Amino acid sequence: MNYHNFQVVLQEVPGEVSLCFSISGCPLRCEGCHSPFLWKIENGNSLSEERFIQILIQYKRLATCVLFMGGEWYENELIKLLKLANKNAYKTCLYTGEEQVSADILDELTWLKTGAWKQHLGGLNSPETNQKFIDVKTNQILNNLFTKTKTL
Repeated sequence: MNYHNFQVVLQEVPGEVSLCFSISGCPLRCEGCHSPFLWKIENGNSLSEERFIQILIQYKRLATCVLFMGGEWYENELIKLLKLANKNAYKTCLYTGEEQVSADILDELTWLKTGAWKQHLGGLNSPETNQKFIDVKTNQILNNLFTKTKTL
């Protein structure tokens, strides 16, 4: 499993400092995708367990969550990495363009973002979006965490 890049992100999982891995080889190829370079399976570098553990240790007291942008198409490898994240006391999240993922992946997640990118519907901050940000344990949809409310 290759990852194209790794970033520390603040907005993708509200309230969390997340270690974000963008996984190469996406088979969905959504129209208007902002990351078409992730379609090619060979792009990026191998995300070995050793490299992953190094990153988890490096950010142990700084980050609270591990986020995968895709990777469900490498189910066994993804589950191994999610288990390592959980074992190291990180919360976990997966962003997928699919409507659902396997029960085995769900068992390792704290949150799941589902739904293909559809430009005319917008992302999680749009009231018209087809995408859902879900608390896996409660099955509660938390899209409201992405919308800005006006205060007087």
